[in-house]
Amino acid sequence: MTTPAPILGLRTTVYHVTDLAKAKAWYSQVLGVSPYFDEPFYVGFNVGGFELGLDPDPKSGKPGAGGAVTYWGVENADQSWERLMKLGAEPASPVRDVGGGIRVAAVKDPFGNEFGIIENPHFPNTAA
Repeated sequence: MTTPAPILGLRTTVYHVTDLAKAKAWYSQVLGVSPYFDEPFYVGFNVGGFELGLDPDPKSGKPGAGGAVTYWGVENADQSWERLMKLGAEPASPVRDVGGGIRVAAVKDPFGNEFGIIENPHFPNTAA
């Protein structure tokens, strides 16, 4: 049995928005596609095998420059979180369920960068 890679690849970039309906309409026009995941707490677009997410929760981040977080795909968010902590990362946002079986977290790397991880069973190419 092959051990899965610790990181499956680039998956998602999340933009924090103050008006989810307006942002959803604008990005639908810009991207030329409708969201594949559309809930009051999060909207996700599949763009060429990658996800652009819109997050209206002001507690999860602020809109504007420096407010985007890029998430790397993982098979198990809890195990990946523990691994990153052992490798010297600092907690930024603990593992949390954001709906639909999708789990996200973020850490600060040793250089101060935010590094997000996402376990998303609904997104294409989730297996290594």
